[in-house]
Amino acid sequence: MLAAMSDEPQPQDGTGVPDAFERLWTPHRMAYIKGENKPTGSGPEDGCPFCDIPKLSDEDGLIVARGRWVYAVLNLYPYNSGHLLICPYRHVPDYTDLDGDETAELAGFTQRGLTALRKASGAHGFNVGMNLGVVAGAGIAAHLHQHVVPRWGGDTNFMPVVGRTRVLPQLLRDTRSLLAGCWPADA
Repeated sequence: MLAAMSDEPQPQDGTGVPDAFERLWTPHRMAYIKGENKPTGSGPEDGCPFCDIPKLSDEDGLIVARGRWVYAVLNLYPYNSGHLLICPYRHVPDYTDLDGDETAELAGFTQRGLTALRKASGAHGFNVGMNLGVVAGAGIAAHLHQHVVPRWGGDTNFMPVVGRTRVLPQLLRDTRSLLAGCWPADA
């Protein structure tokens, strides 16, 4: 029988010790924790998601924009809403492996990503950078990618620090559509 609805916490039979904490369930994070979609090796044939994503439609791959040498895609496990990754199509692990055309387009896509994020979300600032190598924090070290993370004044709170949980206000597909609509045309 269901307990009557009230503002008072309802006792529950079961194991554990009651506490004053609420629970925010994030079952979608289990895929990340289990390492799903992580490459099994260092080659493009080893399940590299950055090699597989361009084969998908923009909607299914969460691709915001495509260039000749690089593409912009939403991070599947974002730090903040709108967290972009700028990826070369070519499977290379290091920034020094890019040729001149790839380097120029990566820089241009970073600028255009900043513009789109400012227009779409009013971001106040950004973290932009690359983690080169596993020891530098690269989750997928075999395929270079640059992070563009929008930031807002007051966007830091207790959830990521204490709760190890990120709260995102919008579904990834909706964010992709919004950013794609704000993406600047070729200069």
